[in-house]
Amino acid sequence: MKTILPKATLLIVEDDPLVRQSMAFFLENIGYHVLQAQNGQEGLALFIEKNPDLMILDLQMPGMSGIELLAAIKSDLPSIPTIVVSGTGSRDDVIATLKLGAWDYLTKPIEDMAVLEHAVTQALGKARLITENKRYQLHLEEKVSQRTAELERREQDLKMTLISIVDVVASMVEQRDPYTAGHERRVTSLALAIARQLELDEERYEGLGLAATIHDLGKVAIPSEILSKPGKLTSIEYQLIQTHAQAGYDILSRGTAEFPWPIKTIVHQHHERINGSGYPLGLSGPDLLIESRILAVADVVEAMASHRPYRAALGIEVALAEITRGQGVIYDSDVVTACLALFANKQFSLESS
Repeated sequence: MKTILPKATLLIVEDDPLVRQSMAFFLENIGYHVLQAQNGQEGLALFIEKNPDLMILDLQMPGMSGIELLAAIKSDLPSIPTIVVSGTGSRDDVIATLKLGAWDYLTKPIEDMAVLEHAVTQALGKARLITENKRYQLHLEEKVSQRTAELERREQDLKMTLISIVDVVASMVEQRDPYTAGHERRVTSLALAIARQLELDEERYEGLGLAATIHDLGKVAIPSEILSKPGKLTSIEYQLIQTHAQAGYDILSRGTAEFPWPIKTIVHQHHERINGSGYPLGLSGPDLLIESRILAVADVVEAMASHRPYRAALGIEVALAEITRGQGVIYDSDVVTACLALFANKQFSLESS
């Protein structure tokens, strides 16, 4: 006889002492550690205390029956193999025990103990495979969890690096165009305040903040004498300044690094208008990101309310009148409503931004 899984602990629950002891003697003789219980109550107590690797169970016993014992430990049966050994052999008993989670069903008397050995060997082998699979699954889940955490950490590091780059670029743009120093900072503050008013989700909110910080990046491609010209711009000069949205997009499109937000698209679209009258592509409402529509309003309000080399500040009232006039026509209606509410309720001030 071959020994399978020596020292595995088996629990025999059987009220007939001769049947119980004969099975126990045989199983101990081939290398198993065997516990014995003469009724269901005793079997349940040993099951809870000793946590056996397998249980061999009679059905008809005084007090707690085998069916009742199976029902009491049903939640543990998927991982604890249970073999029912019963003298009834009825179809109903077989179905009832299998429904409760029993793994196998043998009929008494067992004339050839090799049948019992085979059933025990098969059940323990299957249980071992289940355990190993669970262990592998747990190991795999831990690996996935570790890998996910590492990727999240790297993504966060990348975001922080990109944010630092954006800050440096924004500083460079403002250094080159001193007359609009603070413009991008104030536009960013207003755009984010509008976004909060509209309850924009956090990912979009974060991307909008970064795009707003460098939305005039393309001005580095425009001669500084035009940016700082104290008088009225000529038609050609104005057309040249209008190229900054496309220039900013082109700069951000260079290289292989990708932002985890649509920053270059927001920068590209911040002078577009919902009726298609904007530039550089003449896009209309459905084609514009909500971030771009927010930035467009914030940019107009700040630009009109603040000083420019070619004109004095027009003031916040004029700026708000402009977006009110264009509400639903050239500016997104919801964005304008949110912006007006911020100033009407004194929740925002350009001077304190």
